[in-house]
Amino acid sequence: MTSAYSPKYFTVRFPQEYVAHVEINRADKMNAFFEAMWIELGQLFNQLSHDSAVRAIVLTGAGDKAFTAGLDVKAASEGTLSGKEEASDPARKAVNLRRHVGPFQDCITAVEKCEKPVIVAMHGFSLGLAIDLSTACDVRVCSRDVKFAVKEVDIGLAADVGTLSRLPKVVGNFGWVKEVAMTARLFGAEEALRVGFVSSVYDTKAEAIKGALQLAALIASKSPVAVQGTKEILNWSRDHTVQDGLRYTAVWNSAALQTQDVASALLSGIQKRTPTFEKL
Repeated sequence: MTSAYSPKYFTVRFPQEYVAHVEINRADKMNAFFEAMWIELGQLFNQLSHDSAVRAIVLTGAGDKAFTAGLDVKAASEGTLSGKEEASDPARKAVNLRRHVGPFQDCITAVEKCEKPVIVAMHGFSLGLAIDLSTACDVRVCSRDVKFAVKEVDIGLAADVGTLSRLPKVVGNFGWVKEVAMTARLFGAEEALRVGFVSSVYDTKAEAIKGALQLAALIASKSPVAVQGTKEILNWSRDHTVQDGLRYTAVWNSAALQTQDVASALLSGIQKRTPTFEKL
């Protein structure tokens, strides 16, 4: 299975059946992202989304210092943020920038759109892009040493690839989001747990990864039809009214309920055995 995945800036492992472990692999630069990494991230999660041998994904960062320090500022200053635009007309400059930002947004959105649940385990410095990326994941856990920040205002930007759209919906507290987004201040594991940004805090990075992998294994043991539907319906309902969500659920399940997984699960419950499900 691993031969099908050969990314340059990420490591992909399969620690157990149906579970993929994706590790950001640029520890010497604190896993900071530059353009090629964004593109590879989107391609990788699109591939995982359609891999029938994958039912749950864990995302982590290599090294002890950082999950990711966010944007590689040096690389960005020589590219998009350099201010070097061939066009002199402001409208044309804006069009070019918009064309540049859109694909970057799509790379992060690929994590959210991935059909498989994504659990992110963060540690150390988890700044800027780390928030964009983690809010696109389905479940967030962290180690006690984590240092979070919505860092973009410190480099003269409004966060533009997901944080300002997703973080308020994750925590449900606009006042807190505005505070951390406009100050770029650091916040830690306990505060993140208190506001609901993460669901679990572990003492060490190793324990956080272990906990994330255990959660992924539990999810992977369930019907992939049911899990995929649950993620899809929850994401849809988050962005629509209750009535829209109910209608979408009815339409989705009119097809999904025809699966043999329902009968298998019910029969296994009666027979007190662990059900098995076909690949999806």
